[in-house]
Amino acid sequence: MARLRYVKSLEQVKRDAEQNPEFLESTVRSLRVVYETAPAIAAALVPKPLQPSRPEICVTFSHVAMHVAPEVTIEIGSAIFGVRASYDGVEGIWLITMPMTSEQAVIGGRETYGEPKKIAKIDFRKDRECIAASVTRMGVTYLEAKGTLAEALAPREFVEHGFCVKALPSCEKSKGFDGEPLLVRLDWKQRHRAVQRIEGELILRPSPFDPVADVPVRKLVRMEYEEGTSESSGVVLRSIPGEWLLPFFHQRYDDPRAQGIEVPEA
Repeated sequence: MARLRYVKSLEQVKRDAEQNPEFLESTVRSLRVVYETAPAIAAALVPKPLQPSRPEICVTFSHVAMHVAPEVTIEIGSAIFGVRASYDGVEGIWLITMPMTSEQAVIGGRETYGEPKKIAKIDFRKDRECIAASVTRMGVTYLEAKGTLAEALAPREFVEHGFCVKALPSCEKSKGFDGEPLLVRLDWKQRHRAVQRIEGELILRPSPFDPVADVPVRKLVRMEYEEGTSESSGVVLRSIPGEWLLPFFHQRYDDPRAQGIEVPEA
């Protein structure tokens, strides 16, 4: 019989799952920014059952090398834009958008964890003491950071948490989802062998499809450059009613009709 690659044995599926890039350790260079925004805006971004935490937005631009096999490394650009939130006493980042440069990274993250990933062009450049990164989608460079490396900071190891939701939009007009969405907590084991403070700026530009500019910068909390490794895992925390998620879920799909909710300045 001719080779048929659309079908695998259960043994092959099990073996492949162990080499899923979503779970493997990756080598990462990142530009990390944390900024303070208006408390009312930060709180409005967080769906139930998560609780708003500090009014801080976390932005990370990364160059990631995923080590799939000794002879195979996949390199991608990635970014994260999210807000501090907590669940059951654990603080993390409610992930609002996660642009990626490759289809493989988008599909794997969305289907495995429910991450809000989208394909984008991501530039990450480090030239001696200067560093710059940006995200461009639909012809708009809507997210950008640049600066100069300053003093070195201590190496560090920690586990960072992210929150996202696995959900299947319904195939029927009258329903929101096919089944209840699942709240997922991501656990990112970070090992940073090199860390440096950055003196620089974060720029948010208006975009009809990626409205990060609706979440203004009040004050930069920190801006750092990191080199090291990252390893991902996740756990389903609980199911949630679809109506809790519906007001937030449309942004995964570049809905041009979506109108922002007016939030008064605090």
